[in-house]
Amino acid sequence: MSSIDSGNTLLTIAYDKYADMLYHLALSHMQNREDAEDVVQEVFCKYFAKPPQFTDEAHEKAWFIRVAVNQCHDHLRRRNIRSYTPLHEIEDLAACTNVQDEEALHLMQTLALLPEKFRIVVILHYLEGFSVEEIAGSLRIGQSAVKMRLSRARKMLEEKLTEE
Repeated sequence: MSSIDSGNTLLTIAYDKYADMLYHLALSHMQNREDAEDVVQEVFCKYFAKPPQFTDEAHEKAWFIRVAVNQCHDHLRRRNIRSYTPLHEIEDLAACTNVQDEEALHLMQTLALLPEKFRIVVILHYLEGFSVEEIAGSLRIGQSAVKMRLSRARKMLEEKLTEE
């Protein structure tokens, strides 16, 4: 097996393992599908170009999360000041007729209003199922900081949802 074939195999395994999680994380930052997909693609391009040596699976997961967050920041910095909502996304929102879809959409829109450091821990914990310990390792912060951010994020979400 050539080194290119083994690289493709590693990339396929990593993609299958992390793509969905990275997409949800990027989508929460970027607020549109196309930019989130671009971020995920850039993360895997970095991985393919020079695969890092990981000490364990937790280190690997932390690397992917950190690179995705950094790519989101870079992408947002480069983004044009003028923002817009593409017509097809407006149509997608209007097509939400299911009450559950509307509630989920409303919750995601409210979640998007949270400051980034709170939004990230909520997404990783509640949507991706990460433990407090895993989030702490991935974001390079203490477990108590993760718990505090989760607590504050829940309070902020509750306040924003009851305001409406």
